[in-house]
Amino acid sequence: MKTLEIAPDERPDAGALWLLVRRYRRRNGYDYYVTASPALEGRLPRPLPIGGLGFASYEAAHLFSQGLAAAQDVDTLYLTFTPPEHTSHWPALALPSVHPWEAENLSEEVDEAPEPGPPDAGQWLDALLERCAGRPAVPTAIAHPCDAASLGAAMEAAEHGLIRPVLVGPEHKIRRAAEAAGVDLRGVQIIPEPHSHAAAAQAVALVRAGQAQLLMKGSLHTDELMHAVLDKTLGLRTERRVSHVYIVEAPTYPRPLLITDAAINISPNLEEKRDIVQNAIDLAHVMGIRTPKVAVLSAVETVNPKLQSTIDAAALCKMADRGQITGAVIDGPLAFDNAVSPQAAKDKGIKSPVAGRADILVTPDLVSGNVLAKQLTFLADADAAGVALGARVPIILTSRADAERTRVASCAVAALMASEGPRA
Repeated sequence: MKTLEIAPDERPDAGALWLLVRRYRRRNGYDYYVTASPALEGRLPRPLPIGGLGFASYEAAHLFSQGLAAAQDVDTLYLTFTPPEHTSHWPALALPSVHPWEAENLSEEVDEAPEPGPPDAGQWLDALLERCAGRPAVPTAIAHPCDAASLGAAMEAAEHGLIRPVLVGPEHKIRRAAEAAGVDLRGVQIIPEPHSHAAAAQAVALVRAGQAQLLMKGSLHTDELMHAVLDKTLGLRTERRVSHVYIVEAPTYPRPLLITDAAINISPNLEEKRDIVQNAIDLAHVMGIRTPKVAVLSAVETVNPKLQSTIDAAALCKMADRGQITGAVIDGPLAFDNAVSPQAAKDKGIKSPVAGRADILVTPDLVSGNVLAKQLTFLADADAAGVALGARVPIILTSRADAERTRVASCAVAALMASEGPRA
């Protein structure tokens, strides 16, 4: 396998078969992430995690790349860093011989955990869009898209080939919104309804009738749409609790963070939290995270009978041990700092496969989840995409304040869930 060095901002031919190792600086060294070309991703039995498969040393990343290259007849490995002249300059490699697909599950001690480094901007969304490319657009009922922001969001997603919008609401208001947004509605189906309540009910009915595979919020209030979704007779209920997940890309964290629930469940009990956790795990699987690490948050990392969130966290961990929650590694209670920072976990003596490496953050209630997601967005320059899960179909919940990138990400995630995700 030949090895070629490229500049950090250089991208090889997307149609060729290659692997790429990126190096990110951390406090006391570097992290290494292996990604594959879109052409190679299409041949793999499972996609690599969004953002790449992470390793603590170059040798470990190279070992994985060699195994994957041999299995897929790949002859080129690109590097975005200059390795040392002599391999002896690297720490001794202490990994057992494993098949490449099992490498991401190797256990690590917290003492050796890497400090997260900054990812390439837009990498995870690019990976989502690449996976959506070539798939048919998903028929999507848009409930009451009567302002420029909500209608523009739907049409942006349509331009990316993610959805085929069906606009439901007062036609004169929809066309007025189209003029304000500067979008062309030729060829777009409009189903007239007199007001937002009727639009929500009709959009849900389209899903029930099989005429739409996604539901998207327009300019009506979230609770108005969810009232139609949760109607016991005419809604989209399943046995699973409906919950919301924010997918957050923070510049200082090396992978997407899933934060739940920040929009629907105000003060969930233990049974409801079980569904909230499972919904987020199912989403992580669709995103390519094989075994997500779930941190159940509280203010402290020890169980305190006076703090209900710590008791719930401990119970959720035991439910995972007994198979009531599946598909992830779960730990809690964990405070936010030791959920995302290996150094904070080390300082507090926490040895856990989740601490410092969380993929999913489960907050105690809606207020804490909403505050956390918005703090990351407005104070840490993070991007966040939102989707509601647990109903018959994914529900896209965008906000007027969302950037175009965020709105497109919400639709991309929901489209993948509609085509790949498990049904509750």
